[in-house]
Amino acid sequence: MSSTVLGASLSAHGVSPDQARGMDYFLNELFRWNRVHNLTAIEDTDAAINLHLIDSIVIFPILQRYLGEAQKDKAAGVRVADMGSGGGLPAIPLAIMEPAWSFSLIEASKKKVAFLQHIRGGLQLKNVEVMAKRVEGVAHEMAGQFDAVTARAFTRLKNLLDLARPLLKSSGLVFAMKSQRSEEEIAEVSQERWTLLEECVLALPGQNIDRRLLVFKSK
Repeated sequence: MSSTVLGASLSAHGVSPDQARGMDYFLNELFRWNRVHNLTAIEDTDAAINLHLIDSIVIFPILQRYLGEAQKDKAAGVRVADMGSGGGLPAIPLAIMEPAWSFSLIEASKKKVAFLQHIRGGLQLKNVEVMAKRVEGVAHEMAGQFDAVTARAFTRLKNLLDLARPLLKSSGLVFAMKSQRSEEEIAEVSQERWTLLEECVLALPGQNIDRRLLVFKSK
């Protein structure tokens, strides 16, 4: 796909032409590597734009709303840990959108780590580090170092929050991407440890899918 065509699809979501070129490279490489390494089940280009790129981009304004003020108050900038990064979603599109934030992509699969390192190098994403480890190992080594955690289709919500908590600074945030209504999973979350700040309903072009972003703050 040409970056011009992709840019037309993404421009309504605040993506600049330069950012669209980066995402075009990312998506083309995802498809190319997928032929060998099985990184995604989505092989249709239009579906990938909507279910991979736009699905990641639509959460960016919400992250900006919560983390923008934190960025003003922190000389070191905002640090985000992406748990179970897989093929780089949502972290790579977010890193393209916001070069001032630092993203740590946590992924245990060697083939996925190799892909993420390839993308980091190809796009020269200086705000991205790829960590070839399990989340528990990173939490032990980097406890309390992150302002926020993102996760997409990683694990059940209670387990996700339990894994995220050691990574976070005091009153850190978790942005959990869900593909369906989440009342049952939310009910399992400890109200003594977490506050649900917001449940955002997100629309994707041409998709009849119930997308949710849950925003939690640690107590």
